[in-house]
Amino acid sequence: MITTMHSEESGRSSYLPRKRHLDNPSEEQSKRSRLYPRDQHPNTNFIPHGWLDCPRFGHEIGPIIPSKVPLSESYNDHLPPDKRYTFKQLLTNNKRNKLGLVIDLTNTTRYYNPSTDLRREGIEYVKIRCSGRDSVPDNVSVNTFVHEVNQFERRNFSKKSILVHCTHGHNRTGFMVVHYLMRSSPLMSVTQALKTFSDARPPGIYKSDYIDALYSFYHETKPESAVCPQTPEWKKSEENESLSVSLSSPCVPFVIKKMSNDDVLGDEIPYGQEKCYQEFCYEMMNIKIEGRSSSLQFPGSHPVSLDREGFQLLRRRYYYATWKADGTRYMMLLTREGCYLIDRKFRFRRVQMRFPCKPHEARVHDYTLLDGEMVVDNFLDGQGKPCQARRYLVYDMVAVNGVSVSDRPFSERWSVIDREVIRPRNDEKKVTKGYRYEMEPFGVRVKAFCLLSSVEKKVFNELIPSLSHDSDGIILQGWDEPYVYQRNQGLLKWKFLDTIDFLFEVGRDGRYMLFLCENGRNKLMEGHAVEFRGDGWEEPGSYSGKLLECFWDKEDKVWVPMRVRVDKSQPNGMGTFRGVMKSINDGITKEVLLEEIKEIVRLPMYVERIRMDTLAAERRRHGNRRG
Repeated sequence: MITTMHSEESGRSSYLPRKRHLDNPSEEQSKRSRLYPRDQHPNTNFIPHGWLDCPRFGHEIGPIIPSKVPLSESYNDHLPPDKRYTFKQLLTNNKRNKLGLVIDLTNTTRYYNPSTDLRREGIEYVKIRCSGRDSVPDNVSVNTFVHEVNQFERRNFSKKSILVHCTHGHNRTGFMVVHYLMRSSPLMSVTQALKTFSDARPPGIYKSDYIDALYSFYHETKPESAVCPQTPEWKKSEENESLSVSLSSPCVPFVIKKMSNDDVLGDEIPYGQEKCYQEFCYEMMNIKIEGRSSSLQFPGSHPVSLDREGFQLLRRRYYYATWKADGTRYMMLLTREGCYLIDRKFRFRRVQMRFPCKPHEARVHDYTLLDGEMVVDNFLDGQGKPCQARRYLVYDMVAVNGVSVSDRPFSERWSVIDREVIRPRNDEKKVTKGYRYEMEPFGVRVKAFCLLSSVEKKVFNELIPSLSHDSDGIILQGWDEPYVYQRNQGLLKWKFLDTIDFLFEVGRDGRYMLFLCENGRNKLMEGHAVEFRGDGWEEPGSYSGKLLECFWDKEDKVWVPMRVRVDKSQPNGMGTFRGVMKSINDGITKEVLLEEIKEIVRLPMYVERIRMDTLAAERRRHGNRRG
């Protein structure tokens, strides 16, 4: 229950790893150093329009007190005594609600000096600059605000309050508070969150553009009954009110940008939040953090190239197969506060998505860690027009709601993806009215896996030709295997063209150089030549310093670039290089692969397990029909 107590310039997560906080000591010191900037000097010649008659502050919303900006005492000589509003007054008159943090959303430093007004009282101060006249706060600022509030709540053992202010404490403040409410209570609607704020700080947000932006951001349909409050009387007195600027975009032609695998998705999150999530990923995979945690590497499982020795592994263990999508690798972390894409650089970006648990649980996923790949599907709509859709294909799972499943067999992890993540989403889509899943930045599907005996018919002959995105080979996944972080010798890939990701450099003498990674350093690959071919590669020098995915031309004995890898920050390691070269030298063609598989699936272990899995699949199909 949210309790309550008595202008604008023109939730806590359920999973907290033990002995770990979002802010480490060194970062905390850094933060303290920026809490009280020295260059803030009040300008007593300027009093914001409408400020005098704007109510000082509103009722509490959880830990937050929404407020107009308190002015420095140096303003007092320019203000009637009954209109003064300083931090000293606020602290004196509100003994019950002690302040622990002030979050300043104004876009100026003219109103007070936090060094003198707050530091002596031991109150933390965070400045998030937000322009209030012609735009809503940007997504990165929102992420920072929610993180700061959540962090303060987690370390706030004395239950102190947070004063949040812009100039008048309505639009920017309300915008941020509504975001905080939506992320603290993910099943709350925007309408409910807006009402919570307007009840605590009447009349609430009174700029329609801010309200529309909130509904749009959270993919909700704005109810016809939703009415934007009228501008308060104290605000109407502002000069040139009739010349106020609309926040809507100017009338320019709307162009739909063509999607690509290199598109950057989502919004940056604060450093401390990212560090916490990185450590959570390591914890769920039982990876020991050695040395400085700032050097953590992407922990996702990487397949190795199939060579002749790999066929022996297929004979000893039970494998399934799927296609290898030519997309972008992401892990994905689902929390109450949001959904985060994790790229190969181990950076996190927030995307607005909804992942409910089963209906009877009435909650969303909290610290569920998935693994998969993002693809761009190209197809024709019902009228024959070209269309695109971005989809995330989930092929593995590391944790579900804070519990690691990395040591469970793949077959179990794969079934949990469908049962706990995909099906609840699909079920809610059928009944929900307010939330619009079709507005999300991409769709989500569980990736299909086939019996090894079905590779030729199902994968090569049916699946790959029918795909709406490119495929560059197949993946062979051990059915009984645990999740193995980083380079996984038991996870095999076969590609139509074996490739290596090199760092390309042009020397001072114009020499083309290729580098790989060895022991954390770049190693020059002496004797390896690169040749640029085809359209788009006419200016090789422009690719200096970039990662290039290259295939090996056996006849000319050169590496030929295929694409720039913007999703990675390091070239392949020497281990990967040796594995790929062994695969190339072994000459495993598609025909060789299929002949080997035909022999493997005749082994007694495969014959019996394929029979059992086929019967189990039949029973599931019959059960689904009855259901």
